Amino acid sequence: MPTQSKTALVTGITGQDGSYLAELLLEKGYTVHGIVRRSSSFNTSRIDHLYRDPHEADTRLFLHYGDLTDGQNLTNLVLDVQPDEIYNLGAQSHVRVSFDAPAYTVQTVALGALNVLEAARQLSKTKPTRVYQASSSEMYGDVVETPQRETTPFSPQSPYACAKVYAFHQTVNYRNAYSLFASNGILFNHESPRRGETFVTRKITRAATRIKLGLQKKLYLGNLDAKRDWGYAKDYVEGMWRILQHDEPDDFVLATGETQTIRTFLDYAFGVLDLDWNDYVEIDPRYFRPSEVDLLLGDNTKAKEKLGWEPKTTCKELAELMIQHDLTLAHQELKRTSN
Repeated sequence: MPTQSKTALVTGITGQDGSYLAELLLEKGYTVHGIVRRSSSFNTSRIDHLYRDPHEADTRLFLHYGDLTDGQNLTNLVLDVQPDEIYNLGAQSHVRVSFDAPAYTVQTVALGALNVLEAARQLSKTKPTRVYQASSSEMYGDVVETPQRETTPFSPQSPYACAKVYAFHQTVNYRNAYSLFASNGILFNHESPRRGETFVTRKITRAATRIKLGLQKKLYLGNLDAKRDWGYAKDYVEGMWRILQHDEPDDFVLATGETQTIRTFLDYAFGVLDLDWNDYVEIDPRYFRPSEVDLLLGDNTKAKEKLGWEPKTTCKELAELMIQHDLTLAHQELKRTSN
């Protein structure tokens, strides 16, 4: 049931997290404004059911063209929308791609976050607003302690992670310097059927289902021994919302507290289909990062104690629901190719 009558502005609303967050906020009675980048083709598939379907379209959802690198446009939009809450989820978020496009990654992730904070600061002169900054477990990089918590030093190992560290500290800086309600959510890996297909978990579930139906023969991957703390994105956006409902601005780790290797995720995913992934997976050096992050494992104690948040979905359950979704897509593809 709706419990709020607030306005939220979401950058990156067309992404995995943005789409789940938009659903959550609308369910809670918010008016939601989302920022989308202008391109020659629409990239709104994850929110089309909220925005375009005449049977489900919500009149409290508004989309605006914008770009995190355009600070003036962003400030104008924030001052026009007057949001109670701002969720900065927009970014070039693929770690491997950040090595190929480091400058663009820094512009969207680091300077983009700064532009959001500055826009919020301008708004806060006349109206209080709260800012959520999407920080990342990749900031821990070459970890100095396990599990990683809010006090663990950062040791970033990619242009993406370095940019996220900058954004994290600017969020803290604006909180301290301007008394802005600005909080970081340090999210560990979170996946879903809406995950982009270039990310390893979705790459695995798409390939497994296509292999099952004879649409694909092999799956090429990089480092199978990397360990990650994988959760369900739908659980994590609730944590984002709870962070901004907290009495004071603060920084929180959102994680499951459990870690699995990519090999284990392969076991889970292919196992649902009664396949042995060893028969289909080959290693391709192109998918190795120039500097690898071997182990990420989060300590969510603070989020449990202060926010009452904890994940509801295990990694195995996550793999199963992703497989079921992608199996439907594979059947649709098979039907198209058979006609």
